[in-house]
Amino acid sequence: MKNLLLASTALVLSAGIASAQEVKMGVLLGYTGPIEDITPYMADSAELAMKEISDSGLFLGGATITPVRADSTCVDSSAAQAAAERLISSDGIVAMVGADCSGVTMAVLQNVAMSAGVPMISPSATSPAFTTTDSNGLFFRTAPSDARQGVILANIVLERGFDTVALTHTNNDYGSGFATAFAEAYTAAGGTITTTVPHEEAKGDYSAEVGTLAAAGGDALVILGYTDGGGSTLRTAYELGAFEQFFMGDGMYGDALIANTGEALEGTVGTIPWAQGDGAEAFAALAEAAGVRGDSSYTRESYDAAAILALAAQAAGEATPAGIAANVLAVANAPGEPILPGELAKGLEILANGGEIDYVGATNVELVGPGEASGSFREYIVEGGEYTTVKFH
Repeated sequence: MKNLLLASTALVLSAGIASAQEVKMGVLLGYTGPIEDITPYMADSAELAMKEISDSGLFLGGATITPVRADSTCVDSSAAQAAAERLISSDGIVAMVGADCSGVTMAVLQNVAMSAGVPMISPSATSPAFTTTDSNGLFFRTAPSDARQGVILANIVLERGFDTVALTHTNNDYGSGFATAFAEAYTAAGGTITTTVPHEEAKGDYSAEVGTLAAAGGDALVILGYTDGGGSTLRTAYELGAFEQFFMGDGMYGDALIANTGEALEGTVGTIPWAQGDGAEAFAALAEAAGVRGDSSYTRESYDAAAILALAAQAAGEATPAGIAANVLAVANAPGEPILPGELAKGLEILANGGEIDYVGATNVELVGPGEASGSFREYIVEGGEYTTVKFH
């Protein structure tokens, strides 16, 4: 394995130098698995930024970016690692948008990317564990941590008058980290959690988990999972009359949840990283013009991840893993000329002339350190079969 990773590193370095006109970047997302309904839109958004960079003709003297997709599965770490290794050793990528779900992202980072020296920007890995993970300056994310989302969701639940809840979470790094953050904030503010029950994905029957949750009681059920397991748990709880009010986190958000749960979802309240302002509006217009579904979850973060990687390469003057990693924070943060979606050519030109940029992007990007991003959260409620914004936090 050591020899393979050393070979992978050599291939990556040679790819970034020898193929000056074509720069390959990976788009490692769960095209199969529990979030497969949203990842195509995320990939399209990342590739929208790459196309904007390539079409400008200003990227590293006329080079173009070729995106290479690979499947993380969201939940299978072995499969995700194998996919990442192929991206590096066979495809010769110099950087990676991804992965997506926190568990597979951590596995790829620690077991593949760090050994090969390849930088990653995840648009959706939100586990608090990344905040304290030493990645040797190779990992960044454009989505804020669940440490913050847990506090925000806890406050929302209490503000709506629910001071006793049952809690279930998907049994992985994302679910357990989010559940811990929520539980700490909720109980510290005076709330009571009657029981916490982990659930697995892709089970046919969740009645046992719902039975345990119902037996413990609570005025509402908080579900921190994905559309598959979390959605099935919600539907089962509703059909059995176990709970009438539900709260959920970002992993549940998507069209598939509404389609699969129907009236059971009505009145459910949730949180998800989201942006508003000039950057978000610019991205929405850009995506619509390109025929890209930009209003789905983590599409803005995906565009921003790809844009930052490309701008970092321009700042370095070369599309190498080391050069990109060393310049991510410089292009993402102040000082410098603010750059919005659709203005990537402007950013490339400023960098080529030795200037500085502050990439604002679609999500008001501010990277407060490796592995950590600031950002805002959208509070929404399901009304009439649609996600309706309540406010931003």
